[in-house]
Amino acid sequence: MKYIKAQAVFPKELLKEIQKYVQGEMVYIPNPDGVRKQWGEDSGYREFLRQRNATIRQRFSEGSTIDQLTIQYSLSYDSIKKIVYSKR
Repeated sequence: MKYIKAQAVFPKELLKEIQKYVQGEMVYIPNPDGVRKQWGEDSGYREFLRQRNATIRQRFSEGSTIDQLTIQYSLSYDSIKKIVYSKR
């Protein structure tokens, strides 16, 4: 969570109203219900894993063995097996 100055975000009227309740403290304002991002969406890691797993499946279908893929991707035998045999 990063710190943002209230003056940069809120209109002056709203800031004055908030200051009636809280002065000089940090306040957490949660996202509205249903507006939550999934794991890895901001960093792009979710997409990276999706592409990596698609490549692993492709190489397996082209004849690479699970043992070869474990070495190439530095993953365990069971991890590669889950990726290769998943229904995605």
